Amino acid sequence: MMNILAMDTSSTKLSLAVARNGTVLTYRNFPANKSLSTSIIANIDKVLNNVHLSLDKIDGFAVGLGPGSFTGLRVGLATLKGLAFANNKPVIGISSLDIIANGIKSSDKDQHICVITDARRNLVYWAVFKKVNGQLTKVVPYRLGSIDQVCQEITYDVIFVGDAVKIYKSQILSQKKDKISFQFAQEKYQYPQARLMIESVIQKFREKKTDVAENLIPIYLYPEDCQVRKNV
Repeated sequence: MMNILAMDTSSTKLSLAVARNGTVLTYRNFPANKSLSTSIIANIDKVLNNVHLSLDKIDGFAVGLGPGSFTGLRVGLATLKGLAFANNKPVIGISSLDIIANGIKSSDKDQHICVITDARRNLVYWAVFKKVNGQLTKVVPYRLGSIDQVCQEITYDVIFVGDAVKIYKSQILSQKKDKISFQFAQEKYQYPQARLMIESVIQKFREKKTDVAENLIPIYLYPEDCQVRKNV
């Protein structure tokens, strides 16, 4: 029996999920506001209590690495590292863009998924994936750029998903090329949900292909001089 606690703090949501043997038992999404650092443990306790589990019964942790909110990622990753060390349990990190892409169901081998999330400063974090038979393949790596740059590179049918869709949808449609289909995922899929991490990480836990907790770092695509400094 394997119990996993998964968490993502890269967006405006604190997303938590608990799974057993690859099946999600419960999940909750809380506002990731300024009190995240003080509320995160209490919210973890809530989801664990919902399925009558305690932290010492968790066999592994999964965490979203971003890109996304600098502060949210730092708080989330520090919390998961602390829990993993305290309970001597393994950890797996996964990009938050991958988590979002995992929410899109697609069996068409030619269907692309373009994840775009708000990076502020009129920029987006983005990547393009294909999902065939449940397997996700990244075909454009994680990038930071303008929505114009994204649209210039998209020359195929695509589903856009991510919280930047609501910001840039009209701009994306205005740049659509002839004979190319642009679709947009429903709003409920626009942010990374911890329950969508389970399918990606369960096999890694079973095969003991876990990460070294102290080596896990958030995915920051901004240049170093634009990032939040460690001593802040």
